[in-house]
Amino acid sequence: MFDYKLLAALAAVVEQAGFERAAAVLGLSQSAVSQRIKLLEARVGQPVLLRGVPPRPTELGQRLLNHVQQVRLLERDLQGQVPTLDENRLPERLRIALNADSLATWWAEAVAPFCTEHAVLLDHVVEDQAVGLKRMRAGEVAGCVCAAERPLAGARSQYLGAMRYRALASPAFQRRYLGSQPSAETLARAPAIVFGPDDRLQHRYMASIGGSDGFIHHLCPSSEGFVRMLQSGLGWGLVPQLQVRGELARGELVDVLSGPPIDVPLYWHHWRNGGALLDELTRHLLRCAGRWLVTE
Repeated sequence: MFDYKLLAALAAVVEQAGFERAAAVLGLSQSAVSQRIKLLEARVGQPVLLRGVPPRPTELGQRLLNHVQQVRLLERDLQGQVPTLDENRLPERLRIALNADSLATWWAEAVAPFCTEHAVLLDHVVEDQAVGLKRMRAGEVAGCVCAAERPLAGARSQYLGAMRYRALASPAFQRRYLGSQPSAETLARAPAIVFGPDDRLQHRYMASIGGSDGFIHHLCPSSEGFVRMLQSGLGWGLVPQLQVRGELARGELVDVLSGPPIDVPLYWHHWRNGGALLDELTRHLLRCAGRWLVTE
């Protein structure tokens, strides 16, 4: 039988990315949190954490974290069914991994009614859409919005729609680097803007127009900063059409070439045994995501 105080300590260390912050969340000393982790490891007979910066769960630790996530959600269902348990219930916290572009565009408007109706607080973990599922695999989150279709064992994956990206730059950048007859060759010699090491959208676009993927680029791990860098003329890049409707209408950003947009599919991943709250969030997202994402 698990001692859930020990599992709560493990979850807090991983979610808070360290023992000190975990201790503050749990209302314990850092030494007490460390002792609980050591006791958990003694009981299971092997390490549950890799003591790095930040601490990371071992393979067994990941399985325990997945279990904790699901138990928390199932406990909420039980509280709703037993009135004496429900009286002093605090708002539920859901940790969700998603890409920065979703967070900067459609996500907030989509989930606001759900959070208000169900008294839910969200902890967001931002990852590139290509790799966001790793957070769920590590047991850190209850759900994930990412581009991967295949679900993890014990989870479900459901298609939400596609986010449409356009290759854009400022008019000044286009005049300086691309001239009157822009081409894949001239674009390959111009500086691009890339969100981070896992962002392959610009490479995918260059491949679609027959260009080279060896272009020079800035790194900018911020959706809002990415747009500001485009407007300033520092480079060209793929940006969600949703995010820059105003800039396009005002002529502050223009398409670098006449090529087609890039549509990135987005899937909602969630644990099968995540309880009624996670099931309801899933139904809510499936009902409303088409207002912002391309579904054709």
